[in-house]
Amino acid sequence: MSSLTVLDSEGNESTSIALPQEIFGGRINRDVLHQTVLMYRACARQGTASTKERGSVRGGGIKPWRQKGTGRSRHGSIRSPLWKGGGVVFGPHPRNFRYTVAQKIRGIALRESLNVKFQDAHLVCIDDLKKQFQKTKEFAGVLRKLSLKGSVLALLDGCDPSVRRVSRNIPLFCLMRSQDVNAYDILRYKMILVSKTALNNLLERIQK
Repeated sequence: MSSLTVLDSEGNESTSIALPQEIFGGRINRDVLHQTVLMYRACARQGTASTKERGSVRGGGIKPWRQKGTGRSRHGSIRSPLWKGGGVVFGPHPRNFRYTVAQKIRGIALRESLNVKFQDAHLVCIDDLKKQFQKTKEFAGVLRKLSLKGSVLALLDGCDPSVRRVSRNIPLFCLMRSQDVNAYDILRYKMILVSKTALNNLLERIQK
C-alpha cells in the first residue's frame, strides 16, 4: 500500500497517510484524462465569435454599375465577399461548444489526475493550518518552507479562513475547495498542495 508524507507548517515530516492501492499506483488511464480534459476545455469556450454574411452587411443594395458595356467584370453588390468591406464567407457565428461526458467518467478522471501527481511526486500534503494569518508574507513563508516550485493549486479544507484572504496576491497560486476541483484543474497546475481534511474529502468523492 502506498503512503503519502504529511508535512507541518515548517516543512518537517509530521506523519504519513496510507493511500488506497486501487487509486494510487498502477497504470494511468490517459484516454479518460484526454476525453475529460477536452470536455472541460470545450465548456470553457465562450463561443461569441461572430461575422456578417453579405446579407447582413449594411449597404450594397444597388448594382455598382450596369451589367454590360463598361469593360469591367460583372458585380451585383459592393457587399459581395469579393469586395473590401463585403460579407464573410463561412465565417464563425455564435455557438455553444458545451457537451458532457458521463459522471462516472469524470470521477475516474479525477482519480487518475491525482494518481498522475502522486507518481510524479507533485502531490504535497500538509497538516490543517489552524493558525490565523495576518499578512501575505506569513503564508508565503509557509509555502517557501514546503519547497513548492512552479504553479500551485491548493486545496486547504479545514484550514483557517484567513488563508483565502492572505493568499490572493501570491503569483502562480490558486486556492480552491476540494468539492469544486476537477481533473482539468489538477492537471493544469504543476504542484498540488492538499490539507489532510481536503485529501480525505477527495478520497470520499472518488470512492462514491
